[in-house]
Amino acid sequence: MNKLSKQRVLIAGIVSPFAALILYALVYGTLTSYSSDREKDWRFRLIVSAIAMLVPLALTAFLAWKDRRAQRLTLSGKCGLALALLSLGLAWIPIHDGIARARQIRNLAMHDVAAPAFDTLDIAGKPQRLADHYGDVVIVNIWATWCEPCRDEMPKLDQLYRERKDKGLMVFGISDEDVLTQQKFVHQIPVTYPLLTLNGKVPALYRDVAQYPAIFLIDRKGQLQPAPGSGQPFEKIESVVNSLLDEVSR
Repeated sequence: MNKLSKQRVLIAGIVSPFAALILYALVYGTLTSYSSDREKDWRFRLIVSAIAMLVPLALTAFLAWKDRRAQRLTLSGKCGLALALLSLGLAWIPIHDGIARARQIRNLAMHDVAAPAFDTLDIAGKPQRLADHYGDVVIVNIWATWCEPCRDEMPKLDQLYRERKDKGLMVFGISDEDVLTQQKFVHQIPVTYPLLTLNGKVPALYRDVAQYPAIFLIDRKGQLQPAPGSGQPFEKIESVVNSLLDEVSR
């Protein structure tokens, strides 16, 4: 027991990076589950989660300080403190998430600017170009097979597409997952609109996504228009789409 006590700083330092990751996932997941408005409090959740990641480092530093005061901080203890300090680099995870989320919010809020054109293949190998749908209202849905809200939303998008395509509505789904993964998903939840791959020219606007699903709306003039957030009822998306469909292209 005495030997274990002498190595406590080293042990704490080794455990620190793993504990930081666990605390990040635990705190962020807990705060998210209790959130009443996930669209607005995401910064708070990331900040609190980032602070929680520092707890193992703080504990290791405290133990090292106590050992130093007692003049028993060994070389192994100093190594443990150094390992704990390395866990500071893990704070890049919530920082990166925050930057990506802020960029996504900015992109989704863009309006009355030309939508970046994409030219890529769908999962059937067919070329799909945004330019071919000038004069249509276009929904670009960014999704992932592991995303539960995506699974709930895609059948609704498909129904909207089938009901409004004769009026000039086009829907595209974009995922960064491989073709086989997407094809397996379609067997479970079939959709009739094209699902696109990144095997072509797909601008960063459609790839810089931190929260799924995300919807970009493009009006008949090829300009971006804000879409209701993913936490909003799907009826709001329908309402905005109907308004855009009623507009006459110039």
